[in-house]
Amino acid sequence: MEFIKMHGLGNDFIVAEASSFQDAIKFQPYVAQLCDRHFGIGADGLILTGRDAEQDVFMRIFNSDGSEPEMCGNGIRCVALYARKYGLVDKDHFSIKTLAGPRHPEIYQEAGKEWVRVDMGEPQLERESIPVTGQGSNIAIPLGLEEGFVFTAVSMGNPHCIIYVDDISSVPLSEWGPQIETNEMFPDKINVEFVKIVNEDILEAVVWERGAGITLACGTGACAILVASVLNGKSLRKAKVRLPGGELVIEWNEQDNHVYMSGPAVEVFRGSIELI
Repeated sequence: MEFIKMHGLGNDFIVAEASSFQDAIKFQPYVAQLCDRHFGIGADGLILTGRDAEQDVFMRIFNSDGSEPEMCGNGIRCVALYARKYGLVDKDHFSIKTLAGPRHPEIYQEAGKEWVRVDMGEPQLERESIPVTGQGSNIAIPLGLEEGFVFTAVSMGNPHCIIYVDDISSVPLSEWGPQIETNEMFPDKINVEFVKIVNEDILEAVVWERGAGITLACGTGACAILVASVLNGKSLRKAKVRLPGGELVIEWNEQDNHVYMSGPAVEVFRGSIELI
């Protein structure tokens, strides 16, 4: 298998081509082997892409444990730059088919480097569509753990649980993350973000990703953080989200209700590996 290793803010992926969106599923049995950081290439996930009959290109992603999320914000920026560089598209603004629906990236220059701005669509705020069990608001929901957490739930095509803390450096993420991910309130499991409000346009966070564990960044998570922070009256509608791997600029546009994510993606190396 020929591949490119890429990352978005340290959230790293193996990117390879498949003949179609449907054909990409044949790579799923090899994901754990490929993503293993000791016996494989090493990555948070495997992304398959190629030209698509409905959109310009497709994207299908598998987490390092082999599970398949609906969307990945850092991953879609990698796909956008891959598609442009390796000739899947010949334009800087195009469409990508995902399990969460079509997404629309635009490649541009920022301080001499290529950045990608992605229209991530409208956030889903109803419990049933996120999904979260129970009735009522998606804001300030008690989690039912002894720590006394309350959370805001947002879906950006995949589900997120946002919890505000005063000090993210003291969060035992490897302990709390898996407990919350698999909590019975979340039928499809959930991504978990612990967030500190620096000011109304700077938000800091650490991330536990569903199916991948601790990661340096999460693009859909950054979008969900911004939406949750606006809903809770903690931030402006455009802000920087600081993650361990770097910053993303997120905007929840008041006119079209869409969330826009802007940030970099980087090619690390290319290679080939035998699937066994």
